Amino acid sequence: MQDNTQQTNDLEPQTEPKFMFGLSKTQLINWVLFLVIGAAVTLLFYLLGNDSEINITKGSRSIFYWVYFQWGHERYSGNWIILVVAAYIIFSLRHELAKTEASPSWLGMLVFSGAIVMHILGYRTQFPRISLIATVPTYWGLICTIWGWQVAKKLLFPAGYALLCFSASLLQDFTMPLRLYSSALADILLDGVGIETIRDGTTIRSSAGGGFLFDVEDACSGLRSLTAMMALTAPYAYYTLRGGVWRKWVLFCFSIPLAMLSNSLRIFTLAAIAEWIGTDLAMMLYHDLSGYIVLIFSILLLIATASLLQPRKTAAELAAEEDDEDEEEDDDDNVEDSENSDPSANTKEV
Repeated sequence: MQDNTQQTNDLEPQTEPKFMFGLSKTQLINWVLFLVIGAAVTLLFYLLGNDSEINITKGSRSIFYWVYFQWGHERYSGNWIILVVAAYIIFSLRHELAKTEASPSWLGMLVFSGAIVMHILGYRTQFPRISLIATVPTYWGLICTIWGWQVAKKLLFPAGYALLCFSASLLQDFTMPLRLYSSALADILLDGVGIETIRDGTTIRSSAGGGFLFDVEDACSGLRSLTAMMALTAPYAYYTLRGGVWRKWVLFCFSIPLAMLSNSLRIFTLAAIAEWIGTDLAMMLYHDLSGYIVLIFSILLLIATASLLQPRKTAAELAAEEDDEDEEEDDDDNVEDSENSDPSANTKEV
């Protein structure tokens, strides 16, 4: 009898005893390492971030201050939302991450070291965008080094999504090409509906005397809508699409031409209203509303594209769903029967 008990105990999984704060000794050491090294990295980004005129005037070399100053512009105001969403995704994965076994990885060390080198290169050459790209991989690489690939793999999406908050800053050199593309496509659409126009670069004007004259400026380049569409598409594809990662990537990549097309449609409708109704109405009333109208149109088109990419459910999956529904109905019926058969449920207190 004693031998059987000993054999049973040997088969039970051995868990490391709690040491402090509800953590085992190994877990506590991992967290201490992450906090200490993470604080040192944050201090590096703060003290040796950027020597631009903006930072030096304020007496700070922090890359975080440079980002804060940049995001004060209306073009980048939505970047904070991306960070909040990324933080929420990580928070929603907390239970899954806690169950994942930690195993230090040399891959994380390579990513961490490479990101630090990128940041130093960005600081020495005074290209803060290089440092911006290095921030998220630095912390992700540190997590992969301490907890291993299985943990870091689950954080790939929120880490990549957090990088989107820097996309507008990284893509601002493409503002002029976006302006040219939007104005060229809008000009083609206008000719298609019978409105004769003359385009000169980013300027579109009616060939009729006294007609409209538009210049697609930086604010109307579509860069902001491009960032917004990528930020909306990424979590939508991540949570809704099934059948392989490639489907998610296809939908995400589709958001880029979709945003460019939507911006061209906005310019087209502005010019059409100005030609048919009047420039005052187009620029005073419709100009502000058109952004929301085009955004709704883009979202609907995105949902339609996602439905086309969504794989059809197999017969086995449909049968499994029907079985689950039947089980739920049976459970509900059993609960109702137990309540009706319970005499105490119909007894009134006197």
